[in-house]
Amino acid sequence: MNNKIQITTNSIFLFGYFNFFGIEACKSYEKAFSLFINASEKDHILSHCYVGLCYQYGHGTTKNEKLAFKYYELAAKKGFAAGQSQIGYFYDQEIGVKINLQMAIHWYKNAGNSIAIHNLGICYGNGFGVKKDYNKAFELFKQSAKKKDSDGLAMLGYCYYNGIGTNIDKYKAFNLYNRAADLGNMIAINNHANMYENGDKIKKDLDKAIYWYEKSAQQGYLYAQNRIEELSKIKDRKKKNIIFII
Repeated sequence: MNNKIQITTNSIFLFGYFNFFGIEACKSYEKAFSLFINASEKDHILSHCYVGLCYQYGHGTTKNEKLAFKYYELAAKKGFAAGQSQIGYFYDQEIGVKINLQMAIHWYKNAGNSIAIHNLGICYGNGFGVKKDYNKAFELFKQSAKKKDSDGLAMLGYCYYNGIGTNIDKYKAFNLYNRAADLGNMIAINNHANMYENGDKIKKDLDKAIYWYEKSAQQGYLYAQNRIEELSKIKDRKKKNIIFII
């Protein structure tokens, strides 16, 4: 009997998932939310998280961060890492609940997934709720990067670039920024472009700098747009100088 109930709730969740992402169906957040709620009421753990996601961003329902926290907490208390990571983040950023850095750290440690490990690294790097410890932050970013988390890769690159918890190694920083940039990480994309622009331990290449700044600008980063305009002017001036010399 229990197996039949679980099969039913799994099916309800999957229908919701298909509607949420538009898989084999037209995307409909409203239908997805209704199905996630249905499965959540039957204590389907992953559905708790997706109901939380819907409330957090207002997908298919009115945005309600307090309810988002409530549903993430249901998943967290069942030992589900994604839910634990999310309520840690909510405590960290004061989303739907009063800020409590000790609780944030507690849940980040419990979750242990790549996102939580990265966020825990941020806490240690800045002394949020714990004693500031650059070495610990570096090790946590390294763990997150090993799990191929783009934020973890970007922050590990930042540590190598600035010598935080380790020796400065701009070649390693460049390679880590490159890996994170390929995963779409905006900070890494911008830092990658900046290294090409300045020839920072790599060959200066304005074309590649512009290419990566364009990627950053597409995500709405104003600084990147300004750099594109400035570098384009520099390139134009160089072309005019070449023509004049010829």
